[in-house]
Amino acid sequence: MTIDSRPSGGSRRLALISDIHGNLPALEGVLADIDSRGGVDLIYHIGDLVGYGASPNEVVALLHDRGIAGVAGNYDSTVALDYIHCGCRYENPLQEAQAHESFEWTRANVTPETKRRLAQLPFRVDVRPFGGHLSGPMVTLIHGAATLNTLYWTADRTDTFCREMAERIRAKAGDVIAFGHTHLSWHRTIDGIDFVNAGSVGRPKDGDPRAGYVVMTMSPGLPATVEFRRIDYDVERAATSILATSLPAAFAEFLRRGG
Repeated sequence: MTIDSRPSGGSRRLALISDIHGNLPALEGVLADIDSRGGVDLIYHIGDLVGYGASPNEVVALLHDRGIAGVAGNYDSTVALDYIHCGCRYENPLQEAQAHESFEWTRANVTPETKRRLAQLPFRVDVRPFGGHLSGPMVTLIHGAATLNTLYWTADRTDTFCREMAERIRAKAGDVIAFGHTHLSWHRTIDGIDFVNAGSVGRPKDGDPRAGYVVMTMSPGLPATVEFRRIDYDVERAATSILATSLPAAFAEFLRRGG
């Protein structure tokens, strides 16, 4: 992975991308934006590389080629292990039926190599931006929550819930816990621990169709700074690729509307 110039003062800058969901144009747009702005030392993904979108193999291959490591989302692990469903949450019977269509299509269309790579993704990744030889902050990456990658960690979760998750991870003041799964970005600090939901690259649900990702700046002895970025990408290309498959046409409109 190419490392661009670092921010001054010995800081480290991490880009976090989550919930790509087979949307190759969105992923390409986000990576191009990261590359063009520069200053990012490390890029990690937070899972759900596949599902709903038309390009699961291409997304997984691009991340592999770029050397971007990350964790298994619920869609990744259920596809890799041939589970009975994707572990998704549904708001109505139609959405549930379409989600099952997506799951079966994805299982049928991922290559053995894609499936192997999905199966190799870990549940959790701990990153020490300043190296394991120092007792500095730790950034923990999970997809859903500290217990299951299917559990939704929404912005309305109580401080008590956040503290329980932090205790399971053994996070301390100055650490960051980053996750996704809800497709809605948010950031909260409790007891000096930063809780960051990275939103979604490929399937936003906040009414904004632009791809989203997070850049965090870690500086020795200082709290992390969190920047949520949104970028335009070729949504119509992504929508058209869905319409060229047997996936529900509603998924294309979902992208156009940003949920």
